[in-house]
Amino acid sequence: MLRIAICPYELHFKRPAATSRGALTTRRLYLLRAWDAGNPTRVGWGECGPLPGLTQSPLPSFTFALETALRDLHAGGRQRLWDTPFTRGEAGLPTHGLIWMDTVDSLLRQIETKVAAGFTVIKMKVGALPFVDELRLLSEIRRAYPAHQVELRLDANGAFAPDTAPGILDQLARLDVAFLEQPIGAGQWAHMAEICRLSPIPIALDEELIPIVDADTRRRLLDAVQPQHLIIKPTLLGSFRTCERWIDDATARGIQWWINSLLESNIGLNAICQWASAIGEGRVHGLGTGTLFDNNIVAPIYLAGHELVMRQDHPWIFPANASATTGHNDRM
Repeated sequence: MLRIAICPYELHFKRPAATSRGALTTRRLYLLRAWDAGNPTRVGWGECGPLPGLTQSPLPSFTFALETALRDLHAGGRQRLWDTPFTRGEAGLPTHGLIWMDTVDSLLRQIETKVAAGFTVIKMKVGALPFVDELRLLSEIRRAYPAHQVELRLDANGAFAPDTAPGILDQLARLDVAFLEQPIGAGQWAHMAEICRLSPIPIALDEELIPIVDADTRRRLLDAVQPQHLIIKPTLLGSFRTCERWIDDATARGIQWWINSLLESNIGLNAICQWASAIGEGRVHGLGTGTLFDNNIVAPIYLAGHELVMRQDHPWIFPANASATTGHNDRM
């Protein structure tokens, strides 16, 4: 008999993470375990991490957790969900360097550290400060690190208004931005289509994808808005298969796509990285958020320079209260 247990777990940020939706200091998750009652020592792990203010329902995140746990269980409960050079510890998985908005000096120090570690792609949040201040900060960064040295990706999290976004994009274009994620709030297809058509820099859809649950609406969105990029987040979209449908439809329309994590613990990050290594090899995705927390789950996945790597000699250490085979919340 298949049994399922769910346990809450709270991650603590090493420092507040500023976004256009406010500063994050903690991240509440639910760890999911799956095992067969006849063999309780073989366990599959998953992670449900809906983000308040972003996710409309916990269901996609729970679906992602259940899919991950069952895949892990069926593969032997060793947290190896795909067999790739990355999962075998034979190759690293490049990621972008995530930079959070701060003072000029702090930003430059962050980027200097990332560049010294080998990062060539930097992603920065915008929309948390008045734009005139952010533009000044970004200009300082671009003067220190020109486009031939560092690719710059920006994420607005829907912070700009439809009437001001075009002017903002015109000013950002001077900074050789690779693309800007979600300049305006989701659900404004006509405005977003106009922005994607006229913007001097490429536009990526992110939050726009969250409420889409059927193939017809997915294709209508892509055809109506015609973005240049998609940001694929399994925690938000519900399953790897759903993500692959987005990728298939994007590829058919000439739209670039990138896989991103969403502040998961190492359990969720491990699954996303393994999947990315299986389908997105050679791309620089956004997968390095595990280092933001001071109480992340101990795991063999870690950041080495600009790459995530798997250390086969490092064990997983799961929270004691989540590892018990009693006190389960559900069974199937």
